[in-house]
Amino acid sequence: MTRALEQNLVMNIIALHGKIQKRVGGSLSVHGIGFSEFQVLRQLVNAPNNQMRRVDLAEQVGLTASGVTRLLNPMEKIGLVDKQVNPRDARVSLVALSSAGKRIYDEAKVSFEASSATLFDALGKTKLTNFSKLVEQLI
Repeated sequence: MTRALEQNLVMNIIALHGKIQKRVGGSLSVHGIGFSEFQVLRQLVNAPNNQMRRVDLAEQVGLTASGVTRLLNPMEKIGLVDKQVNPRDARVSLVALSSAGKRIYDEAKVSFEASSATLFDALGKTKLTNFSKLVEQLI
């Protein structure tokens, strides 16, 4: 028995992901960040004290520990995030949202919301609500 339905669904989700990244990424580029950087800033905005352990941040944005380090290094250089020392454990690396990072996030959030709003217009409110619930069950 083939799994054609599941395979087609996976391919369609990947295509949708590409469409989302292209549309949202384009709207975020005017703020000097991409989708991955926006995800990091969003996680930090919502984190207690606007800081997280790097390993937790990596997990939340779907990256490896080394992947999040490669993403954070340029963000640190341009002042969007800061390295923090964990007062309880010097072996644990923390990353904190800077005031510049918060400002860029607030500005980029407006663009993100605008570009997101039109992505699913074809579905209408009821289908969009149902689709959202289905996706939430999978993540």
